[in-house]
Amino acid sequence: MKLHSTNYFDTFIEVAEDTKAVCGTKPPSKGDKKTVAEMQYDMIAGNPYKYTSDDVLFQVFADRNDLSGDEYKAAREQFFSKGQPCFRTSPLTKTYGFGVHSDSEGKIAIYGMETEEYELFVADGKVKKIKAMKSSK
Repeated sequence: MKLHSTNYFDTFIEVAEDTKAVCGTKPPSKGDKKTVAEMQYDMIAGNPYKYTSDDVLFQVFADRNDLSGDEYKAAREQFFSKGQPCFRTSPLTKTYGFGVHSDSEGKIAIYGMETEEYELFVADGKVKKIKAMKSSK
């Protein structure tokens, strides 16, 4: 079975051109259940360069579907057996004003669009840059 990865390497995903954000903003809570944006933010903001994109996307899927640890291996293979949307479609990059940097090992960290680090990644000629997907066509 072919597995599809969402991981990037030495790449910076810039915020979407049509974002309404002016700075990186922690996604707000909406009721009892955490949103996808909140779950992604909590995992990455507290653990920069600890997880890959695949790790975060699968963990959010697993948590939202109440998977137990012993189901993870098979569920992860099933999850990545078809292509999954990458962080270019994440609410963090489209709505909440964060860029996502992937290091040489594919581990990710987020940077608010107002930060010096964000500007340094945009200016760095060695880092591949791609834009997050626009919200509208």
